[in-house]
Amino acid sequence: MSGAVQIIDERVCHLGEGPLWHPERGQLFWFDINAKQLLTREASGPLMWQFDEHVSAAGWLDHDTLLIASETALFRFDIATGTSEHVIDLEADNPVTRSNDGRADPWGGFWIGTMGKQAEDCAGAIYRFYQGKLEPLYHDITISNAICFSPDRNFAYYADTPTRQIMRQTLDSEGWPTGPATVFVDLNAEGLNPDGAVVDSEGYLWNAQWGAHRVTRYAPEGRVDSTVNLAASQPSCPAFGGQDLTNLYVTSATESLSEANDADGRVLSLPVAVVGQAEHRVKLV
Repeated sequence: MSGAVQIIDERVCHLGEGPLWHPERGQLFWFDINAKQLLTREASGPLMWQFDEHVSAAGWLDHDTLLIASETALFRFDIATGTSEHVIDLEADNPVTRSNDGRADPWGGFWIGTMGKQAEDCAGAIYRFYQGKLEPLYHDITISNAICFSPDRNFAYYADTPTRQIMRQTLDSEGWPTGPATVFVDLNAEGLNPDGAVVDSEGYLWNAQWGAHRVTRYAPEGRVDSTVNLAASQPSCPAFGGQDLTNLYVTSATESLSEANDADGRVLSLPVAVVGQAEHRVKLV
């Protein structure tokens, strides 16, 4: 199902997260949340932007601009100049929380989850930014994760990691939740912790499992299809990229590790035998 795993960048992230393959630039961006950094690589070498607060997830607005989620806002970020422009507040009046997992949906919306900075119980939520407004979707979330979307636009997925369940949510024709979410995968029996996830072009969900050295691919009905074993003990989020979207990139973390190996905290890459989905463009209005 997959080829040899490579480390694509030598920088070690304390909490690597939010990998985004920009389809127009052919470029991978990712975050070190705890270091308050956005990272990438260009032909000239590694690049990094430092922020004053936690940043965790992004979508792309155009060739030169990202929408980034911080602990207090969503903001436009100009890749060339490094300048930012505030778009909308995100729990700006709550010093306990920060943003965590997020992804653009097929309608040009952006789903973004929050969590307590110390993973305080039920301190977070999951929101959808759409047509200039930020609307809450789910409350009482402890660690928001696994936000991703089926290629047929019928489903969104998300997880509250401590529940050890990945949820599936039916969507209406405008991308809003309709009816209650149902359990897609329950990992309690295995004691596994669902972290970030992405769905490929065949509708299979790839989930990074924190602390388990692995990313697992689940069929649309929820059964295990295959598992990629990784040297990094805390994989945090997968993303498809490369020229034909057949590379799987996986961020990882050294947070809470007493001893880290050479893969921990780095971004890993491996070829896979399926094609991913291109990340959707975010529309501000």
